Amino acid sequence: MVKPAAAVAGPAPSTPTAAGAREPASPRLVDDRPPASAISPLSAQRLNYIPALPEVLKGAHSVTEGEERECVGNHDEICGLFPRLSCNCERPLRMVNLTAAPAAGPDGPHAAHPLRIGVVLSGGQASGGHNVIIGLHDYLQRWHPGSTLVGFLNGPRGVMQNNYKELSAAELDGYRNQGGFHMIGSGRDKIEKPEQLAAAEKACTELHLDGLVVIGGDDSNTNAAVLAEHFLARGVSTRVVGAPKTIDGDLKNADVPISFGFDTACKVEVVGNIMIDAMSAKKYYHFIRLMGRAASHITLECALQTHPQLALVSEEVEANQWGLKDVLADMVAQRAEHGKNYGVVLIPEGGWVFYHLPAAIRSTLLEERDPHGNVQVAHIETEWLLIKMVAAEMARRKARGQFGGKFAALSHYFGYEGRCSLPSNFDATYCNALGQAAGCLVAAGQTGLMATVSNLHCPVAEWSVGGTPLLSMMHLERRSGRDKPVIKKALVELDGAPMQARRRWRGSSSSTASSADSGRAAGAAAPAAYTSRRAEWAAGDCFRSPGPIQFAGRCADLASATLSLELNGGRTILLTGEHDA
Repeated sequence: MVKPAAAVAGPAPSTPTAAGAREPASPRLVDDRPPASAISPLSAQRLNYIPALPEVLKGAHSVTEGEERECVGNHDEICGLFPRLSCNCERPLRMVNLTAAPAAGPDGPHAAHPLRIGVVLSGGQASGGHNVIIGLHDYLQRWHPGSTLVGFLNGPRGVMQNNYKELSAAELDGYRNQGGFHMIGSGRDKIEKPEQLAAAEKACTELHLDGLVVIGGDDSNTNAAVLAEHFLARGVSTRVVGAPKTIDGDLKNADVPISFGFDTACKVEVVGNIMIDAMSAKKYYHFIRLMGRAASHITLECALQTHPQLALVSEEVEANQWGLKDVLADMVAQRAEHGKNYGVVLIPEGGWVFYHLPAAIRSTLLEERDPHGNVQVAHIETEWLLIKMVAAEMARRKARGQFGGKFAALSHYFGYEGRCSLPSNFDATYCNALGQAAGCLVAAGQTGLMATVSNLHCPVAEWSVGGTPLLSMMHLERRSGRDKPVIKKALVELDGAPMQARRRWRGSSSSTASSADSGRAAGAAAPAAYTSRRAEWAAGDCFRSPGPIQFAGRCADLASATLSLELNGGRTILLTGEHDA
């Protein structure tokens, strides 16, 4: 719900809205900073990194209405389910923007008053979560001195059980630019049943919270919309704002260019190291499973960075109904013709993978779901299944005289390594800005929005800050036998810039790429779309090793290849705004 434009120096102090509301409980100040002996030299160095800030957040600013938005699907039905957030469909959904504004006087109508804001981490970990919380804190201390930041412990359950601690500046300073969610913990509980909503209402009312910031993925931010609607219906003054978190990269749209954690997760993966090993030993195929429950964004980004022989993009496999056994076997056979019995295959963990499993295994896994109803795809060792399928097919071909090479394979799963790394410079900066944006939205009285930071192809000073309606990201989805309003996952677009072309591909008989071509690919400053290069990568050894995540030097400020292709025509993006021609 978009409120009229207002300077964000701060609304009037909140007052209890429920009869019999008590004064906030005595502050729970627990300093859980790790001891100095537990901090590595690099972690200690990262504590001193100061993320750049968008120019609009440096001076006085106001929140103004922006462009109209519609739900990604089932607009009328979604708005009907959220009558207060949608103003009974009498006003269009609108995003909001932060714009420069005259400074507010100390006694003026927009004077900065202390606020009480709660924050909760929801779902799996993603690098940068601590910086979102710290950005929120820094915003409050600068623009609303004396404010209180309440951290709910261990996820949404902490909200329902009113289990929290007040976050002090001293404690927060020990988590600047650090990975993980361990400062307050996370969880996968949902707040959607009447008794759960009532418990959350009770906690926020008793704590006199002006706002609650929900840091999570698509399901968590769907819950944020439900909570915002409930609070409006009940007359609770707590505003609810979301922040886009998921390493899978599937929480994005025109207003949310990327979810935080994706950049770091893709830079942490050690796919490049395995490629150099494969090219050195020349003995094995390495089947590497990467995270990505429903979407293949991580697999595609790692492919763009490292140039494997094959990257299975689940959206493409499903659209073309490819037989995976044949796709993989054809590539192995093609390379064997040139004496290459080695290579690297990247595999996303979710989506189509499930339907290639034996019926008995599918049945068992259907019974093992997380609280959001998702199949626990991390438990599926897809890489082993595919290795066995390909080995059997190559044996059949050899028996028929159609394959004269060798096939030996090793499996790897790179998943949890990417969730809690020290955040990249991009994620540290992006998350800090998201936290400050969330604080601004709450201070301006906004609710039911997701904090947004865009214009990311420009220098940080020129980044745009605002919010987009959570409802605009929603559609109806069939879950447990009924239609539910949920935020739609953003899958890999087959005609989007990172893929570029939608066409069937089953390998190529082109000659092996020359070492000169491989060198140019390895040293290329700008990424190429996957479909335009994968035949070359499949036949040749165009391996690239991006190396470990960087924190100093020019490479440290590089954004992902996905963003470069989507936002900047394939030219590399740097936090400084510089780019290659």
